[in-house]
Amino acid sequence: MGIREERKEATIQSIRAATLDLVELHGLESVTVGQIAARAGISERTFFRYCESREAAVVPAQHELIQAVTECPIADGSTSAQIFRLLANECRRILVAEIHGNEYRRISRLIATEPKLLLAITRQDQAFCAATAQELLRRGLVPAMPALMIGEALAALWRVAWQSFGQAERAGEPADPVELFDEAMANLEALAGGRAE
Repeated sequence: MGIREERKEATIQSIRAATLDLVELHGLESVTVGQIAARAGISERTFFRYCESREAAVVPAQHELIQAVTECPIADGSTSAQIFRLLANECRRILVAEIHGNEYRRISRLIATEPKLLLAITRQDQAFCAATAQELLRRGLVPAMPALMIGEALAALWRVAWQSFGQAERAGEPADPVELFDEAMANLEALAGGRAE
């Protein structure tokens, strides 16, 4: 990583930390972008270079997930089931990285108390699903309906793993988002009767 990328990552982390701190203390509705920027030591303009909203500063964007899935090499002639499993493995890889790089426990607690954060996550899920389906279609890997089904199933896996984690956290039960992702995948395969085609 070059100096420019390191600075960008440091600024993003500073914005996220400031936002988490302030939202935990005062609630999302009471926190302004100006307060976040001041706490992070940046201007409001710089804030908006990196985040489109306060919600986006709390909830990690799925840009990395979208990029990993849309750039994943897929062999021509792969079946829909093979493509789905390959992309599900890519999602799992990103999940593991996200757990090591973000304050996912703090974020999960805030999501449980801040309805606007759930709305932000819903928008991210929709963007992820659409980007996945569009890329599969663009590459001519599958027809429209399987492309959409793959995108929706991947978004559901991601969402169910995180929702299950949040429920366990609120109940005071130990939980691991990666194990929950694996469990969600097993449940999805069982619901499909072991066949995804």
